[in-house]
Amino acid sequence: MAGKQTKGRQKITMKRIENEDDRLIAFSKRRSGIYKKASELVTLCGAEVGVLVFSPAGKPFSFGQPSIESMANRFLENPPPKDNTYPLVEAHRKMRIDELNQQYSEMLSQLEAEKERGNMLKQMMIRGKGRRQQQQQQQSYWWEAPVDELNFQELHQMNFVLEELHSNLCRKINGPLSSRNPIFASNNANLQNDPAASSFPHGCGYGRRNQ
Repeated sequence: MAGKQTKGRQKITMKRIENEDDRLIAFSKRRSGIYKKASELVTLCGAEVGVLVFSPAGKPFSFGQPSIESMANRFLENPPPKDNTYPLVEAHRKMRIDELNQQYSEMLSQLEAEKERGNMLKQMMIRGKGRRQQQQQQQSYWWEAPVDELNFQELHQMNFVLEELHSNLCRKINGPLSSRNPIFASNNANLQNDPAASSFPHGCGYGRRNQ
């Protein structure tokens, strides 16, 4: 008769055991296994081992070689030495921060310089535009000034200048130069015979027909 076949050793899924009794049994077995491994470390390697375990109910269990008290006192009285690399890391960090601060200050200085340069260019453009407008105004003829914007004194002065200009033109037209110049002479004759000559200003020989 064939023997009973088993599934063999199965891998236990690592998760919390829901049944409380099973959980306590598993704790007791695993705790014994930990003690066994710690004892092997002491025997095989000459190590000093301390193990402290709390059950699911909060009850403490300990194992120590030579004793749990001596292991606890040794650990508390002799803390692990400080890492000697910390001062180097801190110095490097501080150096990096100083470099970043210096770069930030330089960038702020450049930004302020660019702002000042932009303001200078803006003022130069405004002054250049003002000079161009002033030159354009100076290049324009004085009689092209808008009459509505002139005051009484300026109107009176303009009227005086126009009358002087009118008198000078009349002297030039009716002077000896015009009598010797055939162009002026023919123009005078044509103007005197032209019915539209009355549109010219009086006082220069125009605007009146010869009686």
